[in-house]
Amino acid sequence: MTDAPIGIFDSGVGGLTVARAIKDQLPNESILYIGDTANSPYGPKKIADVRGFALKVLDDLVAQDVKMLVIACNTASAAVLRDARERYSVPVVEVIQPAVRRAVGTTRNNRVGVIGTIGTVNSRAYEDAFAAATNIRLFTRACPRFVEFVEAGVTTGDEVLAVAEEYLAPLRAADIDTLVLGCTHYPFLRGAISYVMGDAVSIVSSDTETANDVYRILVGQGLARTEKAPPSYRYEATGNSAEDFLDLAHRLAGPEVSTVDLVETGVFSLSELVEFAATHPNSEHNHAASLLHPRDARHTKETS
Repeated sequence: MTDAPIGIFDSGVGGLTVARAIKDQLPNESILYIGDTANSPYGPKKIADVRGFALKVLDDLVAQDVKMLVIACNTASAAVLRDARERYSVPVVEVIQPAVRRAVGTTRNNRVGVIGTIGTVNSRAYEDAFAAATNIRLFTRACPRFVEFVEAGVTTGDEVLAVAEEYLAPLRAADIDTLVLGCTHYPFLRGAISYVMGDAVSIVSSDTETANDVYRILVGQGLARTEKAPPSYRYEATGNSAEDFLDLAHRLAGPEVSTVDLVETGVFSLSELVEFAATHPNSEHNHAASLLHPRDARHTKETS
């Protein structure tokens, strides 16, 4: 079991920040990453829909025998964390609590801001997470276009700064001294966010804090990989274009993501996808069926 990979899940490429932080702290660990790009972005979607998408991907990771699940998406964490910890026998780590603990320990004036997707902010997951810190005044702000920028590979420029100024102005006016990046896409915009907020505001990003939790659990539960052979890194995406995923991953995270396998979209089950493709030969889902990873094709034959 210790040689099994860590399963990391995000709605798209934002979770690569968490994957990179885990690799930095645990360079001997293998990683299996899935970006649900077919259903990205999660932020504007209903929490019930996000829950359905997320559980399908998490089920797939568990079926591939990962030893731990990392939900590297704030919106998904808010939607499925409780379900995931009841549903799976492997440890589950998410990105909200680690960032909250760091923010509580960082703030000097007890005025903390959180920026996130519409789904994360509306879920009030951060209000719940900060509830035990009764001395903290919390100010939240949805920044939906930030994810759009990152998914387009745009992380700097006049438009990014203008949108950041608009989104962050109320938080500056609230005199916060600590800002939580409540979306794993946002670290890619950390330069612009820090510039707008100023040097007096500490930025808390969940990637490093989540990696700390992963390290603590693996070591504490005796799950750390001890094999001397090099670890493996595998990346999967649910969209229909490996080239698009790789191009964006390379621009944002560098050349470390060299290949990506396309897997089921999460909208149809595998058998439903193949059946739909057979009866709708001109549908885009027929193209998706032809792009299934060989692992999924084998699974389809067994379950059809």
